[in-house]
Amino acid sequence: MKHRIVVLGAGYAGAFAAGNLARRLSPADTGITVVNAAPDFVERMRLHQLASGQELASRRLADVFAGTGVRLRVARVTGIDPGHRTVAVTGEDGSGELAYDTLLYALGSSVAHHGVPGAAEYAFDVAGRSSALRLRERLAGLGGGGTVVVVGEGLTGIETATEIAESRPGLSIALAARGELGAWLSPKARRHLRGAFDRLGVTVYERTSVEAVEPTRVVTADGRFVPADVTVWSAGFAVHPMAAAAGLEVAGTGQIVVDRTMRSVSHPDVYAAGDCAYAIGENGRPLPMSCASAGLTNMRATAAIIARLTGREVPATGLKYFGNHISLGRRDAIFQMVDGDVRSKTWFLGGRTAARLKSGVLRSAGWGIAHPTFGLPKHRHRLTPVPRRELRASA
Repeated sequence: MKHRIVVLGAGYAGAFAAGNLARRLSPADTGITVVNAAPDFVERMRLHQLASGQELASRRLADVFAGTGVRLRVARVTGIDPGHRTVAVTGEDGSGELAYDTLLYALGSSVAHHGVPGAAEYAFDVAGRSSALRLRERLAGLGGGGTVVVVGEGLTGIETATEIAESRPGLSIALAARGELGAWLSPKARRHLRGAFDRLGVTVYERTSVEAVEPTRVVTADGRFVPADVTVWSAGFAVHPMAAAAGLEVAGTGQIVVDRTMRSVSHPDVYAAGDCAYAIGENGRPLPMSCASAGLTNMRATAAIIARLTGREVPATGLKYFGNHISLGRRDAIFQMVDGDVRSKTWFLGGRTAARLKSGVLRSAGWGIAHPTFGLPKHRHRLTPVPRRELRASA
C-alpha cells in the first residue's frame, strides 16, 4: 500500500512542498494529495498590487500539478482527526474524508482584527484574493477622489499604502502606525522610507492606535476622528483555530508547535509549514508570519519527511531570517538585512535596484510554483519499510 501524504493548502509553502515531495519520492511508494479551497494559486505577496488596480496572471492549480503525480482536491478543510489520521473536506464534489499517513499542514493565515469594533464589518484587507478584489472594486468606486486610511505599519501596511498611492494618485492616502514608521529599519533605510512616503503624498499618523472603525472614519485611542472613505486593515494576521480544535499542541497564537524539523511536538504524523507553524529560529525567537518563513519551513518540513520515509539522516539546516524586502510602489523598494538577533544592519539597498530585485523574487516564486517538479530526477527515492510504531517514535 502506498504511503499517503496529504498537504493542506496550496499557498507558497504548500505548493512548493507538494512539488518537492513529488520530485524526490518515488510514485511507486507514495501518493500525494493537495487540498486547497480555491482552484487557483494566490500570489499573496502581490495582492496589494491586485487591490490597487493592477492585473495579475492567474495560475490554475490543476495546470500546475498536471503531470506531476500530485492529486489536487479543490475543497475546504473542515476538520482534522489526528487519532484516526483523517481530514474532513467539503467542496464541489461533496463532503468526505481523506486518510493520511503523513500530513503537512500549510493552511496559512488570515487577517486579524484583534476584536477592534467595526474592523470586521467596515474595513477591507489584502490577506486573500477575494478580499483584495473587494478593495479594488471599492477604490474604483471612489472615482478621482476620496480618502483611504491604512491601519498597520508592518510590511503589508507599508506596501499597500504606497501601492495605492502610486496607482491611484487622485486619492488621499494615510497610514496609521502604532509606533514610529519603519522603527525596525536602519536609520538610512528609515529615511528612504520616509522619503518615499513624502514623494507619494502618503500622510503618516505615528503613535496612533485605532480603537474603532466606522463607515466613514476611524477612531483613535486619544479620541480623534480620522476621515476614511475606505479603511484598509493590515494590523496583523491570525491562523485558523482548526489545529487547536483537533487537539494538536499549539502556541498562544494558535500556530502548531513544531520541533526543529517542522514536526508537531504532539503528533509525529503531522508537520506544519508557513504561517501556521510555530517554529523557533536560530536566534531563539519564533519566525515571523511571512513568505520568507514559508520558504524556510516548507524546505525544512519536506527534507525531514523525505529523510524519514527513505531511511536517510534528517538534514540539519538552519532557520535563519535574513531580512525584509519591502515594495514602495513599482519603481522603489527597500531591502534590509538583519543580524542574528533580527536587528537591522546598517547596510540596506533602496530605489530602483531594490525594486528590480523584488520583481525578480516575485517572478522566480511564480515560475517555481508553475513548474513544481522542474528538474525531476530519473531515479527518485524509494521508501524504506519502517514499522509504524518506529515511525511514530522517531524524532
